[in-house]
Amino acid sequence: MIKFKYISILSVWTLSSFLSGASMSAASVRSDTCLHGDGAVSERSVPADEAVSESSLSAAAPTLDLTLEQCQELAARNSAAVLNAGLDVEAARAQKREAVAEYFPKISLNAWAFYAFDPMIELGLTDILGDTPFVQGLNSTLEAYAQQFGFSTVYSTLKKGVTANVSVMQPVFAGWRIVTGNKLAALGLSAASLQRDIALRTSAEDVERNYWQVISLEEKEKTLAEASRLLDTLYRDVLAATEAGLAVETDLLQVKMRINELRVDGVRLRNGVRLSKMNLLNTVGVEYNPYSTFGNDSIPYIDDIRLTDSFSDMQSPENYFRVAEDAAMAQEEAALLDISVESKRLEKQMAMGEALPQIAVGASYGYNDFINKGSMNGMVFGMVKIPITDWGGTARKMQRIDAQMRKAENDRAYLQRQLTMQIHQLWMDLTASWEQLQVAMEYVAMAEALQEKMYSQYEAGMSPMSELLEAQTGLSEARSGLTDSRIAYRMAVRAYLDRVGN
Repeated sequence: MIKFKYISILSVWTLSSFLSGASMSAASVRSDTCLHGDGAVSERSVPADEAVSESSLSAAAPTLDLTLEQCQELAARNSAAVLNAGLDVEAARAQKREAVAEYFPKISLNAWAFYAFDPMIELGLTDILGDTPFVQGLNSTLEAYAQQFGFSTVYSTLKKGVTANVSVMQPVFAGWRIVTGNKLAALGLSAASLQRDIALRTSAEDVERNYWQVISLEEKEKTLAEASRLLDTLYRDVLAATEAGLAVETDLLQVKMRINELRVDGVRLRNGVRLSKMNLLNTVGVEYNPYSTFGNDSIPYIDDIRLTDSFSDMQSPENYFRVAEDAAMAQEEAALLDISVESKRLEKQMAMGEALPQIAVGASYGYNDFINKGSMNGMVFGMVKIPITDWGGTARKMQRIDAQMRKAENDRAYLQRQLTMQIHQLWMDLTASWEQLQVAMEYVAMAEALQEKMYSQYEAGMSPMSELLEAQTGLSEARSGLTDSRIAYRMAVRAYLDRVGN
């Protein structure tokens, strides 16, 4: 009786369903070995010039190893969402400085000049003493002397003039709007900082998810490669048994069918790894070369970029537990809710300040020349502005903002409960993922036992080849499921710890 070795086959259904969302071309797969229909594994034969080109490219192409922590650091520096959140923080900081400037005096330089076609002021004797017969007679006498001695009986001025001065205005009271505006600007800076923290957290979550997706596909690729090697050994054994009359032709055909299925799965899986890796590298901002036939001395080929992290020991959920209520209140989203309510309260104060008196003092000093006699002069002044007709509109505005403030308080109470529920949900997901991981490990153990039993039965001639291959396929599915469960649990741990502030 022929002694058959243990084999592991990754099922077509599992890979097809896992990679059905990706559009992949078999032409883009680069493989150094080929699995032939007769079960032999041989090196890929290429023309001499292609072999030289390939060796030259492999010698010149750089390689790159990336850990999960490195990818997250790169994403924090290169992610568009994180960069934009940082710019929002800078804008909020500048706005805060802008609000602080309202405390200080406003200094300005002013200059003004004019030229009138006619003097703006003309005064005659009748304009001063009145239009009476006596004044008219006196005016006639003056006009006679004016013609004789060359002077005018009418005084004219303000035909042209110029003034230039520097002024200082210091607000004393503006209805508390300057103080309130600075508080609003400080809240805006706090909100922008919290939004940046959320962007960093979200970016790290996305990177970790994409990172482990690539690792998962690479693990399944290793499983498929192992299955291919074992299936090649099985094919040679069955072929020898068939030629010796110890096995039937259908057993050999079934192994050939599995070989072809694995070849198709290998193409799809390799493209799936590349597409997932490209998605990760685009997220973290790392350049890559997607074409193996075009070398680049500075940009590594996609297959030469390796992810070096692997599955580590996983602790049970009890090691990560946090009180949900405390964790919910520590989240950035909870702080943003508080800021939303406080900002509405400050907006109400700003609206009320529009109806309060405004007081300012100032000083001015400069040069004036309106009557052809320039001189330097200065003055100090004060200003009081008391709105009267604005009270009605301001009162309605305050009512509107007050309704918005109560709405923000209601939203905060509701969303805080939702945040607490989210923590509970994440904890339930974490414990469920742990239980699924334990079940997956047990399922692998049972699948291994079943495969060994089916192998013994096939060796004894008690079961057909199809049942043995089916058991081996089930074992491959179980191992693939175990890989998925490990990644799912790791992501559940990350999601939970991110929300509880650890």
